Amino acid sequence: MYAPLQNDSFLRACLRQPTAHTPVWLMRQAGRYLPEYRATRAQAGSFMGLATNTDYATEVTLQPLERYALDAAILFSDILTVPDAMGLGLSFAMGEGPKFERAVRDEAAVAQLAVPDMDKLRYVFDAVTSIRKALNGRVPLIGFSGSPWTLACYMVEGAGSDDYRLVKTMMYSRPDLMHRILAINADAVALYLNTQIEAGAQAVMVFDSWGGVLADGAFQEFSLAYTRRVLQKLKREHDGQRIPHIVFTKGGGLWLEEMAALEPDVLGLDWTVNLKSARARVGGRVALQGNLDPNVLFANPDQIRAEVTKTLESFGAPGPVHGDGTVDSHIFNLGHGISQHTPPESVTALVDAVHEVSRRLRQPG
Repeated sequence: MYAPLQNDSFLRACLRQPTAHTPVWLMRQAGRYLPEYRATRAQAGSFMGLATNTDYATEVTLQPLERYALDAAILFSDILTVPDAMGLGLSFAMGEGPKFERAVRDEAAVAQLAVPDMDKLRYVFDAVTSIRKALNGRVPLIGFSGSPWTLACYMVEGAGSDDYRLVKTMMYSRPDLMHRILAINADAVALYLNTQIEAGAQAVMVFDSWGGVLADGAFQEFSLAYTRRVLQKLKREHDGQRIPHIVFTKGGGLWLEEMAALEPDVLGLDWTVNLKSARARVGGRVALQGNLDPNVLFANPDQIRAEVTKTLESFGAPGPVHGDGTVDSHIFNLGHGISQHTPPESVTALVDAVHEVSRRLRQPG
């Protein structure tokens, strides 16, 4: 059904197999920093108009690959499609973040929650299949979802938040309700990602964007436990191919060892984490992804190259092959999503530097 993969460096790095260079892709690589994306969004009329139209979603997913030598594509969608399918009414105003018509703040609202019918998310799966075909084997396609905790934050707050007062109030005062939301979210996320895999996604990523706002102890109980529940239900193979699992917790540097114990294939790191020490801490159990500060992309090309080099040198060369045939591997990314204000030419400087410098670091001597 699909063309053979021409560039498998991303998948190989996810599985800690040797690669000729460090693969690179960027969170939010299809997005507002590209003038062609803004033109397509204007045609679509709204963000959800873009995300729910198979042709538009395919077009914007491929746009950054036309400009840059990226090693993976990521599905163009949003982390909040699952709660939208639960009936909470997702909308995006221009220049503002997502909002729900109906927040989940009391016992009655929690009682109405259920794992949604995946047919309500058919537009996502149709886009996955369309993108996979359009890629024609150029690079692998990553599918994704928000984590159970991150989805719960938006569901309870009704939008983004500066202080997470409403969701944390529920967590501390009615932990029973919070656990109920998180259990439903975990089962929904696992089903959603498995359906993306069946539709053609070749790797899947869980974005725990707000895990880092939790206190130690609360993180383990309300975020980590439910990410574990998702991973335990995820397909590890499809059509004879291994499907890597990636977990990214923004602000999660404190808990790297505990996250590695979940046994994802890859842990994403934000820019506050030292790559060299992270490599030592996870001990070759998982690949690492990250972790350049997105604001580096506002510097000039020489400075971008210098910061890319620092990041690659911090991780170091993949090193000796372990007894099981794996190596310590690194996937280059930003420590969070690319800013909408990023000059497109800065991404060229970044991608070219990653490939060139990482090849040099692999040279003997």
